[in-house]
Amino acid sequence: MFEIRVICDPADTDRVTTTLTAAFTTGDVRRYPTRDGKRTRLYLTADHRPTPEDWPTPEQAYAGAPSINSEIGWTARTLADAECYTQLDREFYLRKAALLDRIALLDEPGTVHGDATAAAEAAAVFLLDMDQPGAICDPRAYVRQQYAHTLTDHQ
Repeated sequence: MFEIRVICDPADTDRVTTTLTAAFTTGDVRRYPTRDGKRTRLYLTADHRPTPEDWPTPEQAYAGAPSINSEIGWTARTLADAECYTQLDREFYLRKAALLDRIALLDEPGTVHGDATAAAEAAAVFLLDMDQPGAICDPRAYVRQQYAHTLTDHQ
């Protein structure tokens, strides 16, 4: 992730912004006048557009994963064994996010997203913020990528 700053004519701000958002995955554009008031400063957080190899499909990410029931059991045991108000490690949050993502994937395609999807999104955002605050990407795709890396590293 990186920060882009552009100083341009106010008439060019839309064209510059459109070009940058086409080239990169970007966050919100912040606009400020220059000191002389004649030009515009644009600031935006950006990241390279991911390639398909960067984001495994759910099938690829969870190919070697334990069963959903097994992961539910692991998650419950981990929580039951932890002291109250104990911050758990990254592995817990990654496995929990992956578990919730897998459950959400069981929803019928094209249906209204329910509680499972909302829970998967929230867990994915938590993990992404924990790992890379301010990152710009699909949080659930990030969970799949990280889970796939973890499975590969442990084999």
